[in-house]
Order: sequence, then C-alpha cells, then structure tokens
Amino acid sequence: MTFFIWDIVKPTIEICILWFVFYRTLVFFEGTRAFQVLKGITYLLIAFLVSQILGFDILNWLLTKFFAISIIALMIIFQQELRQGLARLGQQHLFTVSLEESEIIAIVEELTSAVYKLSRQGLGCLIALEREIKLNTFVESGIAIDAKISSELIQSIFKSHSPLHDGGVITRGDRILAASCLFPLSDNPNFSKIIGTRHRAALGITEQTDAIVIMVSEETSEISVASDGKFIPVVNRERLVNILRSLLSIESKKK
Repeated sequence: MTFFIWDIVKPTIEICILWFVFYRTLVFFEGTRAFQVLKGITYLLIAFLVSQILGFDILNWLLTKFFAISIIALMIIFQQELRQGLARLGQQHLFTVSLEESEIIAIVEELTSAVYKLSRQGLGCLIALEREIKLNTFVESGIAIDAKISSELIQSIFKSHSPLHDGGVITRGDRILAASCLFPLSDNPNFSKIIGTRHRAALGITEQTDAIVIMVSEETSEISVASDGKFIPVVNRERLVNILRSLLSIESKKK
C-alpha cells in the first residue's frame, strides 16, 4: 500500500519541481533576448512531446538532433545574457530591509531636491538605488560612506572639486553606502552610439541588477531615470517624484 501511494505521489512531486525550475528559468532570463528564445524552445518541446505521443519517428529524430546542437549554439550566442543572469542570481539575498511609505517619501524628497539643484548648476550625477538584488560588488569598487541620504550630502559629493564626483553613488534603504563607484557599461546595440559614458553606466547596472538609477547629464543638465535596462522619461519634478515613489513602493511591498 505504501509503495502504491509513493508511485502516485512521486510523479506529482517531480512535475512540481520541474514546473518550478522552468518558471524560475523564465524569470531568470526575463527582459533579455534569451527570454524570447526560451519561449520558442518551449513550443518546440511541446511539439516534441506531441510527436512522441503520436509516434512520429522521423519528427522525433529531427527534434532530438536539433536540441543536441542548439544547446551549444545558444551558449555561444547568448553568453552575455547568461553571464549577466548568473551575476544577478549570485547577488540575490533572502532577507532584505523593507521601507515604510513615510520613509520612501522622505528619501524621494531628498533625492529629488539634490538632482534638481545639481541640474540647475550644470553638474552631472549618477545615483543607484539598491532594491532586491544587492550591489555589494559595485559598492566595493567605490569609497565607503555609510551616511543617511540627504540632499546636501549628495550635492557635495558631485561638486566638480570633490574627489568623489567621478563614478556613481549607491544607496540602500535610507543610507548612502558608497560614492565614486564603478558601474558596468551597457553595450546594448539598440541605443545610439553617441550617448555618453554616464548614460551607458546607468543602463549597464540596471541590465545586470534591479537597481533604479537617477542620472543628471553634465552636458545637457537633463534628468533621467533608468530601470530594467531602459530610460524612463522625466518631464518635470512631479514626474520624477511619482516614478521613484512608484518603483520603491512596489519593491517594498514585494519584500
């Protein structure tokens, strides 16, 4: 009787494990070119299973050979996405600090005040707001600060005479962790080659992590927000406040 029950439960557990692994794989590659390829592979797997059930021997043989070759081809074609995805996976933590709504409002106010004052002075800045994926690797590339977020401190960091103004600032919760941090540059071919290094750094870190980046262009004084490897238009101060509150609130609720 025990063996009979296990014979029923065992395949159920295996199906659940396989479904979970498949789901996490799709989430893992979401937002990359590899995600679309995975969807295509899923359709081929379904076709392969159907052909086996119906006994289509030639189709089974062709699909088997195709899958064997495609694994190597995909690893070569999508090596960049795999590298970025593994980096994101290795940086994830189970326990994170959640922010209250009042704290989010206060943080957004300080950040907004800082970037608009820097913009009016024609000074550039690059600020990465850590969310679920830890930015420890990038923090280690800069100068440790560990101070409460304030408009005055951010402005002083990005003053042209400050030794910390090159590179980016990284925040966690309501704290500034480090300044003068090095961010990875995006090599996304969909963006114009004429965009500057600061723009590519803003995109690069959001491609590899779930961070939000606020940027002020030193050339044009324009303010931008980057998330998920894309720029979000900022037309005025109210728009910036709404973007930051929305993104930080969503992350806080998830935690």
